[in-house]
Amino acid sequence: MKKLTFLLTASIFCFACKTEQKQDLQTTTYNKTAYKQDSVQVKQLFNSALTEGKSYEWLRDLTQNIGSRLSGSEGAAKSVIWGEKLMKEVGLDSVWLQPIMVPHWVRGEKEIANYEFNGEKINVPICALGGSIATPTNGITAQVIEVKNIEEAKNLGDKANGKIVFFNGAFDNTLINTFQAYGGCVSQRYGGASIVGKFGAKAVIVRSMTNGIDDYPHTGSMGYGDIPKEEYIPAAAISSRAAENLSKHLKENPNLQFYFKQSCKNLPDAPSHNVVGEIKGSEYPDKIMVVGGHLDSWDLGEGAHDDGTGIVQSLEVAYLFKKNNIKPKNTIRIVFFMNEENGLRGATEYARLAKENGELHIGALESDAGGHTPRGFSIDANKRNLQLVQSWKKLLAPYGLHDITAGGGGADIGPLKDDHVTLVGYRPDSQRYFDYHHAATDTFDKVNKRELELGSASMASIIYLMDKYLYNEETLKP
Repeated sequence: MKKLTFLLTASIFCFACKTEQKQDLQTTTYNKTAYKQDSVQVKQLFNSALTEGKSYEWLRDLTQNIGSRLSGSEGAAKSVIWGEKLMKEVGLDSVWLQPIMVPHWVRGEKEIANYEFNGEKINVPICALGGSIATPTNGITAQVIEVKNIEEAKNLGDKANGKIVFFNGAFDNTLINTFQAYGGCVSQRYGGASIVGKFGAKAVIVRSMTNGIDDYPHTGSMGYGDIPKEEYIPAAAISSRAAENLSKHLKENPNLQFYFKQSCKNLPDAPSHNVVGEIKGSEYPDKIMVVGGHLDSWDLGEGAHDDGTGIVQSLEVAYLFKKNNIKPKNTIRIVFFMNEENGLRGATEYARLAKENGELHIGALESDAGGHTPRGFSIDANKRNLQLVQSWKKLLAPYGLHDITAGGGGADIGPLKDDHVTLVGYRPDSQRYFDYHHAATDTFDKVNKRELELGSASMASIIYLMDKYLYNEETLKP
């Protein structure tokens, strides 16, 4: 009996194994077929971008004929008209503008800064930080006290009274990902004035947020937090080389007097728009996937890498779909967000309207890390969808897209975050990005045509895969 039971169990086990092997074989065969189809389509997207792409010339037009596009400015208003017209030319099914009110900060006259050291007048490259108040008409002169980070500043207390506080926290250049280095010290730029203003400091100067040593000051947003207006103090960035020199000179003469003058101001909020266009989904028109970047830029350069490249790459995703006769199952919506740099008003309003209108977003892709060589994507999604996107790594690796990891999707698509929305950030190589970020050097000539087109193709490829595989009823279960 035991022998019979053993044989019966063994037979059942063998049958189960064969059935499982058969199912595995069917799955493998199906995956191989799908992989082959997808690899052909991805290759075609890259071929089209590299031989018939439009992004580079669109970027030339945006940067050379419009230039900087700070929220509330004439350039920003022109860029909205430009974006709407271009979306219509590409042939999107519908194009519209979403009205928003945005901050309106203006720089005013070119800033001046200097100090005297060993009988020599040292001129300092300087620029006001976005959102800062101006100095008095005649400028500010005061002794300088140096700190390396926010924590040191919090402990200054009365030592900061009457001083210019100099935040000299540099990038950690041992970090391969320069965005991590940026994240490690950007708090001093944004929050420095709110920390030391309450101690009676006269002003703040901040080392520029770059991993290089150069003579270009890098601007960026700052805030005063919840301190009263009487504690607001002027805030400016000095170039990284100037920061190195000032730090060295302070060691030799702690009592040196630093002078700077800026005439920036905050004006009342101004009207502006997000620019939105879409290709309607053929099977699930009510399911939406956003592809976008931000249309605004800082005022010092041309807004090429930040974020002109993201804008033109996003639209080129739609162009490549149409060029290759890809009819998406879900609606693909291209969004040029306004006011990412100093307020996120466009992103906030887009998400608010989506919720108010009962729209169902299942995915979003953002390009706001420059137009350099593609490296991969960061994914902010539930475990199932993270694994799904990572399963495409073999398909995308031949195009240099090796880094498909968990991480943030992006500032403008962040307000869409939900357990059932897959947020994706396009991640090009980061090594050169902070040479140009928020500086006068962010110009069209710094963008390589082929790198830009490779990025467009990379984005089109992952949107193609997300559209084909991302949505099913399982993704919508609570």
